[in-house]
Amino acid sequence: MRKPIHEYPMIYLDAGDTLLTIPAAQTILKQYLQLRSVERDESHINELFTEAFRLFYYVDKQDNFIVCSPESDREFWVNLYKYVLHKLGIHEEWTEQEIFVCCHELYEIFTAPEYYDLFEDVKPFLEQLQAQGFRIGIISNFAPTLKAILEHKGILHYFDPVIVSTEVGLEKPDPAIFKLALERAGVEAKDVLYIGDHETNDIWAPSQVGIDAVRIIRYSYHTGEGIRSLLELFQEQPTV
Repeated sequence: MRKPIHEYPMIYLDAGDTLLTIPAAQTILKQYLQLRSVERDESHINELFTEAFRLFYYVDKQDNFIVCSPESDREFWVNLYKYVLHKLGIHEEWTEQEIFVCCHELYEIFTAPEYYDLFEDVKPFLEQLQAQGFRIGIISNFAPTLKAILEHKGILHYFDPVIVSTEVGLEKPDPAIFKLALERAGVEAKDVLYIGDHETNDIWAPSQVGIDAVRIIRYSYHTGEGIRSLLELFQEQPTV
């Protein structure tokens, strides 16, 4: 059974969909297409992004771990964007080369700091952790731009270390990235609580190396159990 948060000297957090999000991805894509004289319904784009995330990202992948790199991260997201564009029927209007260029441009857009927002509970949570003397780190599957995004949002200084998949060559759900995080911080698994949104990447994977974890549910289409705000962790009663 997981202990109350105050019994963990160190808190590690996921980044995307835990600390930050792109709140209007569908609007960004709609405007991108409009600039290229293509009109598509924004609500339909949103539905397709949700569908693509379910198919590509929220999957139960507990084996066949591969080396992560900036190139593999780009390839993953380019394929996701290609799926969305195909479902929108863009292939009927554009050449394969035009779609190829579009997907890579979208990757640059969706990894740029200016499009991200912090969830409203993030800064109060980090401030409270810092005030109470917790160590705080990040373990995230993300593009190499993550630190720049965290700096842009004014929260990078809270975290040490920041473990980014594309920088260390490992990605969740490979438990090895959590082992590395323990080594980098010089802590034992029993002293760490990990918080993330993905059932496999952020709950199953850390458990394989003895790290307790809690899931945060950020979107209405997510199912299962978890907290809805990081601040809920400070309201928990000690277990008997």
